[in-house]
Amino acid sequence: MAVIEYDVYKQKLGAMGPALEKLAAALDLDSARLEVERLEAEAAVDGFWNDRENSQKVLRRTKQLQNKIAKYDKLVREWEDLTTLVEMAVEEEDESLLPEIRETCAALEERLEAARLDTLLSGEYDASNAILTFHPGAGGTEAQDWCQMLYRMYTRWAERHGYTYQILNYEDGDEAGIKSATIAIEGENAYGHLKSENGVHRLVRVSPFDANARRQTSFAALEVMPEIPDDNTVEIREEDIEMQVFRSSGAGGQHINKTSSAVRLIHKPTGIVVSSQQERSQFQNKDNCMKMLRAKLLELKAQQHAEKISDIKGVQMKIEWGSQIRSYVFMPYQMVKDLRTDHETSNINAVMDGDIDGFITAYLTASATGELKK
Repeated sequence: MAVIEYDVYKQKLGAMGPALEKLAAALDLDSARLEVERLEAEAAVDGFWNDRENSQKVLRRTKQLQNKIAKYDKLVREWEDLTTLVEMAVEEEDESLLPEIRETCAALEERLEAARLDTLLSGEYDASNAILTFHPGAGGTEAQDWCQMLYRMYTRWAERHGYTYQILNYEDGDEAGIKSATIAIEGENAYGHLKSENGVHRLVRVSPFDANARRQTSFAALEVMPEIPDDNTVEIREEDIEMQVFRSSGAGGQHINKTSSAVRLIHKPTGIVVSSQQERSQFQNKDNCMKMLRAKLLELKAQQHAEKISDIKGVQMKIEWGSQIRSYVFMPYQMVKDLRTDHETSNINAVMDGDIDGFITAYLTASATGELKK
């Protein structure tokens, strides 16, 4: 029996060889290696650090390419090691290796699929961290509770993928939920994956806040932007900013500061307002505000020059109630359906626990093939 199963794994691993070659071609690794050599040579030239904007851009691009190459090389090594292990198990008729081979092969298939998905992330900012801002729609407590459910869903998603997240701003709802919140999800390709989530999310359920147990429809909007480093990609002049300070209330009513450490920045030319109250230091809160402001100004720039920055499709969608991208139905049946790709699942509990990879994959695939619904 074990011999037959080993043959199955030999066939699987044999098929992975051409798949890895296709992946290398899709990632354009030969060009990536040449570009790394060119960028490293550029960084070694005298005077390289004199141009701060260019040096940061070069280093960021070098790191991005090196990470891409290293991830692929690791996949190849794991495939070679597993192939050797299967051959050894067959030769020695060693059934004790079967559990390890099963587990390793499943993990390798999963990483190969994830790497294939990464080939769809070719936008200029796809490798960046992501800034997520949550806005409840009309409906008071019901909408604010839905907003908090989404907040939990995305923080769980981040944890599932080994990403970290930092709370930039958080304001509790009057009775439950949140009035608004902003978090930065940090990790490679965070924005590339999460840009698909930008838009209005619709909930249908029996309200826990309705004494008559009536069915309610609620809306919440998620705004997703790439975190832009301070490299003059977006110019922010000091004289264009009005800074206000106030006392922080803290998430969940905790960590209330007695001093005015919370910061609100108003960008006078555009009217954009951002705030941060999570840090105890006024300076740290101002840094958080600057992150959000740069991202919002980039979004504005993308809307004004969409033909030049077409890879930021996710943040060009207008946030309007009724123009939902996805519906989450708890009653009278259970279904989560994305209206842009028709991807759906009835396992709503898994989705609310952060299992949204199917929706992200469907969006990226449809976007790459031009099959995305408007």
